[in-house]
Amino acid sequence: MELKLARDRPRPPAEALDGVTALYREHALGLIRLAVVMLGDRQAAEDVVQDAFTGLYRRWHALSDTSKALGYVRNSVLNGSRTVLRKRARQQAPPGDPAAASSVSPEAEALLSEEYREVLEAMRRLPDRQREALVLRFYLDLTERDIAKSMGVTRGTVKSTTSRALAALRRTLEDQS
Repeated sequence: MELKLARDRPRPPAEALDGVTALYREHALGLIRLAVVMLGDRQAAEDVVQDAFTGLYRRWHALSDTSKALGYVRNSVLNGSRTVLRKRARQQAPPGDPAAASSVSPEAEALLSEEYREVLEAMRRLPDRQREALVLRFYLDLTERDIAKSMGVTRGTVKSTTSRALAALRRTLEDQS
């Protein structure tokens, strides 16, 4: 058996670098925003997006249709965000711990307007799946079919999840006012 070292691996073709670079320039900011809404932390969001594009670059040769690369990266960002949220849940401090009160960095707090912050905070209280459905529908303006594909659920589940999420978000925001 022969051991292949990283330096022995074939380099991805120049087409991969060009394709990923073009996709990054056009969509990175929107994907970072998606991850920020999901995670509430700009640094973690940037890390998740960077990992998604790195994964796309590594797997560019395996794409049968490069026009689907954006969907691949979007799904990678969502999966990376879910992973970060699961890790946070496992490491969460005990209730009442002041360090657990806010996972948003001071820099991110300063950048967000009060109203936007209230909506984001209300969205963070939603279950992950409901938050994800709202972000994909209203933030990225995806169709129900695309949302269903991204989340791995049926269109009916997307409809009901979105409806429940909007109702919960409305109740939360009304209670705050």
